[in-house]
Amino acid sequence: MTIRTRFSPAPTGYLHLGNARAALFGALFALKNQGVFILRIEDTDATRSGEEYVEALQADLQWLGIHWQEGPGVDGPYGPYWQSQRQAIYADAYRQLEEKALIYPCFCTDQELQLARKLQLSRGQAPRYTGICQRLTKEEIESRIQSGKKPAWRFKVPVGVSIEFDDCVKGVQRFLSDDIGDFIIRRADGTAPFLFCNAIDDATMHVTHVIRGEDHVANTPRQMMLLRALQLPVPQYGHLTLIMGEDGAPLSKRHGSFNLRELRESGFLPEALVNYLARLGHACEAQALLSVHALASHFSLDKLSRSSAKFDISQLMYWQKTAVQALDADSLWRWLGERVLDQVPESERALFAETIKGNINFPEDALQWAKILFHENAPIEADGLLILREAGEQFFVEAELAVDKFGIDLQQVLAEMKQTLGVSGKKLFMPLRIALTGQPHGPELGAIAKLLGQKKLKHRLGRAVQLISERAE
Repeated sequence: MTIRTRFSPAPTGYLHLGNARAALFGALFALKNQGVFILRIEDTDATRSGEEYVEALQADLQWLGIHWQEGPGVDGPYGPYWQSQRQAIYADAYRQLEEKALIYPCFCTDQELQLARKLQLSRGQAPRYTGICQRLTKEEIESRIQSGKKPAWRFKVPVGVSIEFDDCVKGVQRFLSDDIGDFIIRRADGTAPFLFCNAIDDATMHVTHVIRGEDHVANTPRQMMLLRALQLPVPQYGHLTLIMGEDGAPLSKRHGSFNLRELRESGFLPEALVNYLARLGHACEAQALLSVHALASHFSLDKLSRSSAKFDISQLMYWQKTAVQALDADSLWRWLGERVLDQVPESERALFAETIKGNINFPEDALQWAKILFHENAPIEADGLLILREAGEQFFVEAELAVDKFGIDLQQVLAEMKQTLGVSGKKLFMPLRIALTGQPHGPELGAIAKLLGQKKLKHRLGRAVQLISERAE
């Protein structure tokens, strides 16, 4: 049997971390088993679906390194891969269900349904459809239609049936049909809800494994009943725990912006996100930065956690830093972009990249260092000025003299200052770092000295003396 998985987003917004993780796990499982990963666009909600979102989600998946073997742009045997183009398939399924008398028209209004729910809740009952329209006669149905009422269509849930499945993540799940109630499979306007289309598409596309969020667990018994009624194959289901914020609530916009488009624009690398997501709610023993193909070899449904996956920004930043360190020179400059490139003299680019690579997480960090190193002066904040004053004018006078003597050989400069001033450690390095960069932390000072050059070194040391004098006055 060929393993076939799918990712079926509704193009109503940009791809977020939760959906990206589901897509990644589906792709990794197919890749590990030499199977097929399908991208299906669930665009039946015409009022909310947008072509720009379809293009964006494809671009985001490809950027992450997630590629589909069937879907938009890649023809396969079970297309089309847009739900809006599969209406004939749904119509045939409706026809079969109607012929088997497994569906019936429902004329209940929203107000009537809400009233019935309130009554059930007041009695301590779980809200479910009462089945009132199932008891309508043919004459009553015809009369309502003649009067202009448009019915929705409900699936007749069998009475007294236990629906059971072995969830690939959560283990055995059991549901009683009597707790479910007849559910809508076609709306009054003729459109099909997610529940129906999604199940039909999975079966007719021969999907073997559905890996999706646990918010869909309650849909699974309904979809299984539908597929069995139509004598269609039922896939194996695996429901991923949701990603939670630090406050224990499901990750949402109030925790920050977690759509891939904005993460990408802010400078996150795809390798960082893929490696982070592959370990979010999944035990991966490999600790190194891995490609999608390498991650697939470590992926297993058995390693998916049943506990909630907690978003950890520090872990994401760890993988971001690791991914930055792994970039080769050409990839690094492409990632840094023109804004940084324009700030750095061509002759200094190789040294600049080597110098700052260990101290940046995003292109904005590199831009800041480019401005510090290649503009005339580096801004010094109040805390930095205090450090300069504590070091004193003589410290920087001796530093200038040492630069006159040894040029940009900072090792020799520091040795000379240590001897003449009798200072070492933080008292030697920190004032010098503040004077040269305005920052208390950063790249190795020897490399900074090379990038600044002797003239700019002396200028910044002289400026430190001037700032101390100004404060003294």
